[in-house]
Amino acid sequence: MEEYIKIQDLTKTFQTKNGSLPVLRGVDLSVNQGEIFGIIGFSGAGKSTLARCVNGLEKPDAGSIKVAGEEVTALSKKQMRQERRHIGMVFQNFNLFEAKTVYENIAYPLRIRHEKRAIIDEKVKEVAQLVGLSDKLSSYPGGLSGGQKQRVGIARALIGEPDVLISDEATSALDPQTTLQILDLLRDINEKKGITILMITHELDAIKYSCDRMAVLEDGKIIEEGPVVDIFQNPHSRTGELFTKVFFRFQNDEFQSGAGI
Repeated sequence: MEEYIKIQDLTKTFQTKNGSLPVLRGVDLSVNQGEIFGIIGFSGAGKSTLARCVNGLEKPDAGSIKVAGEEVTALSKKQMRQERRHIGMVFQNFNLFEAKTVYENIAYPLRIRHEKRAIIDEKVKEVAQLVGLSDKLSSYPGGLSGGQKQRVGIARALIGEPDVLISDEATSALDPQTTLQILDLLRDINEKKGITILMITHELDAIKYSCDRMAVLEDGKIIEEGPVVDIFQNPHSRTGELFTKVFFRFQNDEFQSGAGI
């Protein structure tokens, strides 16, 4: 596979009332075109900040981010707005407009770009069918399940035809069955559209189910990277080991209770 996202020596520090707070401390990472790549870490590891740096919502202090060979950190604000159109974002808390219908929520990114109404209508219906929401376009978010709300978020992220989709804890607020459905949807989108997906999560089972390769983020650094199966079977970091221990203990408890039979 061809390297599509290349991150080198990325740093980011926030200023708080208690002083400087280093969040990213020299992140190095490469993601291949068309793959679903997982990034896992505990709360506070810097996962969401890394995601926001990749899509330009945060400007790093130093380092390099290249997407399809384009140096993102060197872009002006106007250029970054254009570049962001090629990077879709799916959030944990859905971020939907409660007073707008599903149709209007999905259409929003194209509306603010002043696309023609006919084009918006065509694309909304296309992505709604892709995510299984064709019969919900006139509904409001308040009448949807959590899984349906996340499908709206995914459709909205896809309507601009991005090359990269960042899933930032997209399944963390969902129950296990709905999580599986959303992961299946992301895999289906990856296969049909060839979109590169960066899956950022603290749920190891989501990465095991969806990804071929992964990285472990700890204290603002990538401390382990490689095939998912290798890290599961032989983790080389404290965080990787803790995650796999919890995962296998949970799976064993499920089996013994009969839930996994």
